[in-house]
Amino acid sequence: MDMGLNNKTALVTGSTKGIGKAIAIELAKEGVNVLINGRNSEEVERIVGEIKSAYPNTSPQNAAADIVNVAEREALFEKFPHVDILVNNTGIYEVMSYDDVDDDVWETYIQTNMLAANGLSKFYMPNMLNNGFGRIIFIASEEAVMPSGQMPQYAVTKSMLLSLSKSLSKLTVGTEVTVNTIMPGPSLSENVQQIIESIFQDENMTFEEKEKTFMAANLPQSELQRFIRPSEIGRLVTFVCSPYATPFKGSAIRMDGGMVPTIY
Repeated sequence: MDMGLNNKTALVTGSTKGIGKAIAIELAKEGVNVLINGRNSEEVERIVGEIKSAYPNTSPQNAAADIVNVAEREALFEKFPHVDILVNNTGIYEVMSYDDVDDDVWETYIQTNMLAANGLSKFYMPNMLNNGFGRIIFIASEEAVMPSGQMPQYAVTKSMLLSLSKSLSKLTVGTEVTVNTIMPGPSLSENVQQIIESIFQDENMTFEEKEKTFMAANLPQSELQRFIRPSEIGRLVTFVCSPYATPFKGSAIRMDGGMVPTIY
């Protein structure tokens, strides 16, 4: 299905690996010129080369910057003053006891997971409204609506994104600009895969067997009973970016594998 995104420009934050990279790849498949972001310019340039090689009809570019740093963010705005699509993917997480979450930790998480995304959205949204088309997507988590209690500092900032997304969506009434949040469940990042491999070192087990065993023991509430693949998240993001998804406005879109109970 042609998503109608050819020659659009998308900034995907935190796109040198994991979910962000998968989103960038899926967008590039649809002819989108992706701006790859990360703090390490050499790593960013490597991913730009990968995408250019795989999708030569697109023009990926190096958008290296620490988006938490205001000065670097403003330099990014000067280099790329207009985007059609903004995917706020950058985020940090760590299992922490509430007793260990001091004010410095709260500040770091709020700055990284919420305020950086807010700064980008605040800059790019007016141009989207003026141009008559735009997509802003926040990547949250099922923790935003069902905190596990294992990382309260992360869950709170993801809940903030839901509220921010809905507030910004109110500014798009009657336009082809949309602001939405996507809430993936447990996902197979490079780090998660390494953890599973380290837990189950039986060479006779396939990774899928290790994954299934881990899920049954640790996440029995998942109906999917496997980790969500970053490419699956990327495909959903790509659809939500398309003109076909304009009715999604201020939506909190769940793809949690059945982790969150539905209350009617």
